[in-house]
Amino acid sequence: MPKESIKFIEIDKSVKAILAEGYKIKKPLEFCILPHIFPGLEKAQNDLAICEKALNEFMETKRLSFPRFFFVSTTDLLDILSNGNVPNKIMIHMPKIISAIETLELIEEGVRPFVKGFHSYVGTEFVDLAEPLKLLGKVEVYLQDVIDSMRNSLREISKKSLKKFSELDKEQWLKQDPAMVTLLINCCQWVINVERGFSKIP
Repeated sequence: MPKESIKFIEIDKSVKAILAEGYKIKKPLEFCILPHIFPGLEKAQNDLAICEKALNEFMETKRLSFPRFFFVSTTDLLDILSNGNVPNKIMIHMPKIISAIETLELIEEGVRPFVKGFHSYVGTEFVDLAEPLKLLGKVEVYLQDVIDSMRNSLREISKKSLKKFSELDKEQWLKQDPAMVTLLINCCQWVINVERGFSKIP
């Protein structure tokens, strides 16, 4: 938002000049009746409203391109967007963006890092991605890539877990996969067993 940034700098300068004048005079009544004070403040307020409107429209486009931003406060979203090129700085917001995720484990390499996996917000679970993911593009783009990669990785883990369910004893099987995967596979196996039972009914 280059135009709005320039306008905001001008607003900031004009307001600081007015405040500096007030500090110099140090008599509220004398300061407030100066002919240029009210018009100056009124202009700053109007210009600020224009900047705010442009900012809100900009954030709305970001929310529409990555709907999870609708669940993030305006202050947090501004921080995410302003630090989008430095993924390390937005890790603090991951629990607000992706439920139950505390942070991503990053591998620093070059300008942009790779995501190795993700840590659960509850407990000490860590899940490796099927393949390290390089965080490229705008923040809303690479966050969607992260979500897609998480889904694909969990799908692959679930496929392997379903196969290993019948090969390993229950205690050993429970220790090797994320809790939500074991719950899913347990439910899948229950359905499989029920269907087998129904198929044997004469």
